[in-house]
Amino acid sequence: MSYKVQINRLPGNEDIQIPQKMSDLASGFDLYAAVTEPLILKPGERCLVPTGFAIAMPAELEAQIRPRSGLAFKHGITALNSPGTIDADYRGEIKVLLINHGQEAFTIQRNERISQMVFQIVPLIQLEEVDELSETIRGEGGFGHTGR
Repeated sequence: MSYKVQINRLPGNEDIQIPQKMSDLASGFDLYAAVTEPLILKPGERCLVPTGFAIAMPAELEAQIRPRSGLAFKHGITALNSPGTIDADYRGEIKVLLINHGQEAFTIQRNERISQMVFQIVPLIQLEEVDELSETIRGEGGFGHTGR
C-alpha cells in the first residue's frame, strides 16, 4: 500500500535537501540540518536541530525520528528521544533532538545528514477498562526476569 505525505519546505531553506532514501530498499529518509551557521555540539550537550521542512501525512501514519548509525558509531551522536514521534496532526517544523555521547566536540554543518525518518502505520486502538486481566505463564515478570 502506498501513502502520500505532503512536504513543505519552510522559507529560507530552499538550499536544504528534502528528506530522501539513500538506497532503493532503505526504510528511512535521511534528514538534513537546516542550521544557519555551524553548530558545535560538545560532549554531553544536546540541541534541537531544525530540518527546514514540515509534513502532513494521513491519519494512519506516524513518522519516527531515529539516529543515523554512522554518526552514532563514529562520533557518538544520536537522537536523544529515539524514536521521536511525529503525530499525523502536527504541522510544525520537524526538529531533531541530538546529543553528543562522544568524547570530542562535533560540528553540525548546514545540509549535513543528521538523522532519519521512518514512517509507520498506526493501528486504531480502543482501550477497554476491565477489573482483571487474563493470566499468563509470564505474569508480572519483567526487567530481566528471564536472566541477563
